[in-house]
Amino acid sequence: MAIQSRSLVHVFRATIALLVSLVLLVQPAMAQSILRDAETEAVLDEMSAPLIKAAGLDPRNVKVVLIGDPSINAFVAGGQIVYMNSGTIMQADNANEVQGVIAHELGHIVGGHIIRSSEGMKTATGITILSLLAGIAAVAVGAGEAGMGIMAAGQQAALGKYLAFSRTQESSADAAGVDYLEKAGISGKGSLAFFKRIQNLEYRLAIPQDDSYGRTHPLSGERLAVLEHQYKSSPNWDKPTDPGLEERFERIKAKLKGFASDPKDTLRDYPERDKTEPARYARAYAWHKSAYPDKALEEVNALLAAHPHDPYYLELKGQILLESGKPNEALPALREAVDRTRAQPLISALFGHALIATEDPKNFEEARTVLRAAVTRDNDNPFAWYQLGVVYEREGDLPRAQLATAERYNLEGRSQLALANARQAMQGIKEGTPDWLRAQDIAMVSEAAVHEERRKR
Repeated sequence: MAIQSRSLVHVFRATIALLVSLVLLVQPAMAQSILRDAETEAVLDEMSAPLIKAAGLDPRNVKVVLIGDPSINAFVAGGQIVYMNSGTIMQADNANEVQGVIAHELGHIVGGHIIRSSEGMKTATGITILSLLAGIAAVAVGAGEAGMGIMAAGQQAALGKYLAFSRTQESSADAAGVDYLEKAGISGKGSLAFFKRIQNLEYRLAIPQDDSYGRTHPLSGERLAVLEHQYKSSPNWDKPTDPGLEERFERIKAKLKGFASDPKDTLRDYPERDKTEPARYARAYAWHKSAYPDKALEEVNALLAAHPHDPYYLELKGQILLESGKPNEALPALREAVDRTRAQPLISALFGHALIATEDPKNFEEARTVLRAAVTRDNDNPFAWYQLGVVYEREGDLPRAQLATAERYNLEGRSQLALANARQAMQGIKEGTPDWLRAQDIAMVSEAAVHEERRKR
């Protein structure tokens, strides 16, 4: 009986592990950081806007958020946000391939698949719990082996049920993606090419291609067979991508590689004999990362010679100068970049940082104005809030410096620090004012989060 009890505990633990795994399956974790870049976000917005409209959604409410991860992946995790790994862009051959990925993920959003995943998990969990109870009952009357067999079979049935549910959702998103590309007048060639790339990756990883039963997604071969017929029958099949969009995509792809890759790899992929714009862009980031500011500026200046007022090249020049300890020299380029992007918040935050870095009190008022405008238009930028806190502190406005710091920590999920700073801000700001009320909101939210964190310990 002791042996049966230990076996029962083992099976019970395995059953609990299965329930946890089902939860993880429907809540993809963002282990890597979110990457923010004004130019990249503008291009992704441009690429996705016709697809979002075709899906019946409002482009103002849907975001494509970039995750700093070199692997190929994209997913939704609730709301109207498509999360895309940076590796998806870096390994795509063209903009059309990324549009195919976005179309598929929009299918998940419109289909409410994250919400409906709870239905699949509920069914699977029900099977598991019933089999667990039946198994315990069998063990209780002395049928130990039969009881454990019932529980093991229940685990397998539950997992199979959930995986089948997940595969159905993926097939539904595939079909929706075809529809959105068709309505947007965009070719499915890129989507098909991207699925083939995934299939080739599966071959290299020796992932079995003969049985989809144990998978969350249909086999790539099965998907390709269905999609190829649908895409090739579309009048958009041979429709080329807008050359301007393709050019902008190649720029952000090179930019991402330069920013995210090892400089040696970037310089190998974009050797100095390559004088194209994407190559120079990538090398500028590689040289800057390698602490060769003169070589980085040489590349940027060559880009600006061809496009003197390009705001993103100006932004990079200002960034290189600022981070090389020359904030005063960075100001003209960054000020023009802000003007030409109509005060794009991310670029404005960098400009505000440069103004503060000059350590000239005459620049603090402008920095405060620029940063306040930046967080008003985009309050999800911890860096901008940090800089705003710095300028308030330099001006001697400690309560608002504490409020800005509370905003920053709140965005970063550091509830204890957000709570402390919000409470301190409330003590120095006049009660009932908008800033005091905002500090109160952060304090209440953070206090609840702190209590929840303590409860889970």
